[in-house]
Amino acid sequence: EDVGVQEICREAGVKKGSFYHFFPSKRDLTLAILDASWNRYRETMLAQVFAGDIPPLQRIERLLDSQYRHHKAVKDATGQVMGCPYGNLAGEMSTQDEGIRERLKRIFRDLEAPIEEVLNEAMAAGDLTELDSRATAGAMVAYLEGLTLMAKTWNDPEIGIDWPLDGGETLLSERDRGWRSLTEVPVDDLPVYRP
Repeated sequence: EDVGVQEICREAGVKKGSFYHFFPSKRDLTLAILDASWNRYRETMLAQVFAGDIPPLQRIERLLDSQYRHHKAVKDATGQVMGCPYGNLAGEMSTQDEGIRERLKRIFRDLEAPIEEVLNEAMAAGDLTELDSRATAGAMVAYLEGLTLMAKTWNDPEIGIDWPLDGGETLLSERDRGWRSLTEVPVDDLPVYRP
């Protein structure tokens, strides 16, 4: 919000008039960047993660693994866990700009869609008990975003992996059970936050 068009143009090496030719405002630039980056992420990363070459629930495990590997590689290269760009922007702008908030909501819903599809496939195959796949997919995205936020906060992509659980197990050894437990909680039993 504090960065002006002048600074953006200087950093990009373009004239201010050129900026306004393509983008009427910083908000329009932000929306265009969101669309382009989400399309790239969906077409590359999500297409690979959710490819039907392995059983449905293993695709969710592959999502977790790919996110971990990504954050670890970024930390190894830069010294920082950067977090989720969509989650970061949501934290910054969701209360300030309705258009950006709506675009981010759509991105998160788009992320829920392949998870919902995988859950439906797993139920059809008998690998999962009957559940509300849409609500569960939303809970899984919230879990993933929360884990990513914690990794960024601690600057540690392995945050939670070595936290001891009951019986001396760790999150890494229990990751699959944690994801599965999200699929076993009836949506009506989830707590609801009301400000």
